[in-house]
Amino acid sequence: MTQKTAVALGPVMLDVAGTELTAEDRDRLRHPATGGVILFARNVGDPEQVRALVAAIREERPGILVAVDQEGGRVQRLREGFSEIPPMRQLGLVYDSDRDTACELARATGELLALELRAVGIDFSFTPVLDRDIGVSTVIGDRAFHHDPEVIANLAGELIRGLAAAGMASVGKHFPGHGAVAADSHVAVPVDDRPLVEIESDDLAAFRPLLSDLDAVMPAHVIYPQVDAVPAGFSRIWLDHILRRELRFRGAILSDDLAMTGAEVAGSPAERAAAALGAGCDMVLVCNAPEQADAVLASLKDTALGPESARRLERLRARPVEQDRHHLQALQARLQRWVAASRAAAS
Repeated sequence: MTQKTAVALGPVMLDVAGTELTAEDRDRLRHPATGGVILFARNVGDPEQVRALVAAIREERPGILVAVDQEGGRVQRLREGFSEIPPMRQLGLVYDSDRDTACELARATGELLALELRAVGIDFSFTPVLDRDIGVSTVIGDRAFHHDPEVIANLAGELIRGLAAAGMASVGKHFPGHGAVAADSHVAVPVDDRPLVEIESDDLAAFRPLLSDLDAVMPAHVIYPQVDAVPAGFSRIWLDHILRRELRFRGAILSDDLAMTGAEVAGSPAERAAAALGAGCDMVLVCNAPEQADAVLASLKDTALGPESARRLERLRARPVEQDRHHLQALQARLQRWVAASRAAAS
């Protein structure tokens, strides 16, 4: 097979239809506005199949970023042939009784997750979740480490260190915090009426200690009307004034899925993409909606990544690290023991 030369990437991350590429997938991958692919459960089988699909994606678009949601628990896309990852809430429960063990498990989980994803060619996972679980948001729920922002920051920080040790970037979500609203932005437009001072003390307290370590942030499709009238992912106040200037975040900003109901307040698919990029996102996601993806790609056909965005996104590419099969097996065994112990405690 002839090695193709990598081409400049565009600002759109999209999905593909199934376990093999269709003609339509190939056309979208070759579009100049495409810069990334996110995989879903429908795209994955065993590790060999995933590796082949990722290779086919990169054959069509050399240098493209490939990502997945591999948080653990109910948000774990790759399962067959991959380690079972408990929901992050389980780490929080361990932390409440044994802080050191919880932090060690968090770091081991991050490293194992990264090693298994890198082995099939995936660049990064959209993790960690930095939202607080305060018993309000069911869409967050046990995806959150804890209700205490300090505990979240401690555990997520260890997970990030584990990811980095295995050559993988981290993406903190959902800035500035999704845990205080009951509505699910997949199917509704959540509104969080709290004042900025409360959001800063309760939610941003989980993000703030990690911003120098995170490689990227994903903003929430939540409106915080006491700060801005539009969702955070379309808000220059949140992304430019607060995240970039006040909090001095230097990593990439990746939009949440623009096909979600929570994004529809920003207009048509093309208008949503323009609004997100204009607010400060470096890359926008359009998932599970091929017609919307086509509309966004067409609207951005002449839009190239700026040098700063290109630099930030390049940091999300998996980095080569020395592979140690025995170390990987030790990590897998440790995670399996934790899973078994968690099940025994729950029974």
